[in-house]
Amino acid sequence: MTRKYAVLALGVISVSFAAIFIRLAEAPPLVIAAYRLCLASLVVAPTAWIRSRQELRGLSRQDVLLAMLSGAFLALHFGLWIASLSYTSVASSVVLVTANPIFVAIASYLLFRERLGRQGILGIVVCLVGAVLIGYGNWRLGPQPLLGGVLALLGALAVAGYLLIGRRLRQNIGILSYTALTYSSAAVLLLVAALAFGHSLFGYSSTTYLMLVLLAVVPQLIGHTSLNWSLRFVSATLVTIAVLGEPVLATALAFAILDEVPTLTEIIGGILIMSGIFVAFRRGRVGWRDADV
Repeated sequence: MTRKYAVLALGVISVSFAAIFIRLAEAPPLVIAAYRLCLASLVVAPTAWIRSRQELRGLSRQDVLLAMLSGAFLALHFGLWIASLSYTSVASSVVLVTANPIFVAIASYLLFRERLGRQGILGIVVCLVGAVLIGYGNWRLGPQPLLGGVLALLGALAVAGYLLIGRRLRQNIGILSYTALTYSSAAVLLLVAALAFGHSLFGYSSTTYLMLVLLAVVPQLIGHTSLNWSLRFVSATLVTIAVLGEPVLATALAFAILDEVPTLTEIIGGILIMSGIFVAFRRGRVGWRDADV
């Protein structure tokens, strides 16, 4: 019981560094996204082939196609969200991209019969109030922050699809097989997109390449893999609510590293988000129950 929540917490902490590494990398958004997934795939895919070759060979065509679709959602998520960071603040972007529990909760109910309890619903509401409050101040800054907010919100919709498919596949597929297929398909799509838009993959500073490596190792290999591992043991809704802690950590990191001073609304919103996560976990550690899947 403790292990699955510890892994989930590790995933949230790790993905919170993503916005910082992206801001410090001086490269086009699609190039950053492509490097993130390509480098991660170069680690995961060979490892999966060595350790899970039999499972990979035994996967049905439907499972492979679903994993590739999950990868497409992941590629879309990263492309949109990383682009949003060019137009708005870390706090606003991360808040909006992680404010997707409502989408996941509705879809989980329709697809997997996962019913939210009162604690879960209350936790979602409190988290979303905090998320809206954090982003409120940035919405009034002009058209660029507005565009950044729209891109981040679309990224939230994309990651909801990614998590829901992962929830379905992780019931029967091991973590290595699933991440190898998902990360690799996302990497190919992002690489093709970067080249199609005429971006160069080379000629950047050593600092940028260091940030790209850190982005692949910390938020992707450690962070997303931990979240994907958790999907086998907890609902997709729980994962998305836990990830709502990311804006709080990302805002604190942006203050410490990028000198982005959080506003009063961002601080209050962060407190509400953490309170919402506590409420959602309070009763029996989780405020909802999973249906049989």
